[in-house]
Amino acid sequence: MAKHGQVSRRDIQVVNLDPAAEYFDYDVMADIRDLIHLDDVLEDENTRFGPNGGLVYCMEYLMANIEWLREQLGEAEDDYILFDCPGQIELYTHMTVMKDFIETLENWNFRVCGIFVIDTMFMVDTSKFISGSLAALSVMVNLTIPHVNVLSKMDLLNKKTRKTVLRQNRKVKVTEADFDPSCFLCVVQGSWPPTLRT
Repeated sequence: MAKHGQVSRRDIQVVNLDPAAEYFDYDVMADIRDLIHLDDVLEDENTRFGPNGGLVYCMEYLMANIEWLREQLGEAEDDYILFDCPGQIELYTHMTVMKDFIETLENWNFRVCGIFVIDTMFMVDTSKFISGSLAALSVMVNLTIPHVNVLSKMDLLNKKTRKTVLRQNRKVKVTEADFDPSCFLCVVQGSWPPTLRT
């Protein structure tokens, strides 16, 4: 995204909020690992968290020390600041830590939009597609911000599957009149209703 910003003459800065991130090939404006690192939490004898609990702890620690982030951001006047967040779904679906983080950003006069990145493997299998779609909807409802779903890892699909996914997305145009609540039964029955089939 930062490279795209350079090409389109927009200033995009990145803030890493994933305390478990191991490597990324872009510069960051701020990095939560300078405040707290998942490995430190996992190794701490007093916390005894596993990876999921450790991520939750790190995000709660960030919220308890939110002024650290404000100092890191400074008086940024960039066009966009991209907050790269951890991928643990619980942080977004039924916990308040990310909602509280968003409210803090809004109180700092940020205009926030969420990007939900979903693996393309969710587009290949019907039950996974429904599961992924409902997870995205849950995040959207919980965070109450403008929300965009983005498919990732298209390059990992084989050529035939990639063509199928792209073809299906071009052909299927669902309108309110097409929606049939029985389509959720297709997961159990293993097929799509006629209005949604390609």
